[in-house]
Amino acid sequence: MRVAIVDHGLCNIDSITRAVQECGADSFITDNPKDLEDVGRIILPGVGAFPDAMRNIRARGLDVALKSLVIDKKMPMLGICLGMQMLATRGFEGEETPGLGFINAEVHKLEPQAGERIPHVGWDEVSYPRESKLFAGIPSNKDFYFVHSYHVVPADPSEAIGVCAYAGGFCAALQHGNIYATQFHPEKSQKFGFHVLKNFLSL
Repeated sequence: MRVAIVDHGLCNIDSITRAVQECGADSFITDNPKDLEDVGRIILPGVGAFPDAMRNIRARGLDVALKSLVIDKKMPMLGICLGMQMLATRGFEGEETPGLGFINAEVHKLEPQAGERIPHVGWDEVSYPRESKLFAGIPSNKDFYFVHSYHVVPADPSEAIGVCAYAGGFCAALQHGNIYATQFHPEKSQKFGFHVLKNFLSL
């Protein structure tokens, strides 16, 4: 199976590419919409600012190509960190910015509780409010690696398949049909992170 890793200019490309390859998939990096036509899975990673990422993805024409494949043709997709946030309807990082709109959700800044810091960096537990194939075989309350200041708030809370208690609680992973996303970095989350990637690849 070929897996396209979408490069919109604000991605941690090397680590996710190596991780997917170690999980047994034929992955490649591209910023060309035409390269997405002959793949079996799409991964949208990202690290950085929401407005910049959305400008880049639209300038490359990737938004139109992704909509055709993911929304119209139902190709499985995994958004990671900023890539998860870009799936939302709109974000509020610095300025209100339209997202891809694949999921009815908004992106808001984390609100730290007493003794907490933003950005949220490091290992933290993820629990599962409902069953999902993305976490099959992974016990609840295992640690995954986070680096973020913003989080996705889905309009339908049932789309949250993973939650983290930090900053009053936020959606750490979600599923909307064929669309999956994690706020944590599976490629940096060692054994259980690689298990998440393998589950996505085997859908």
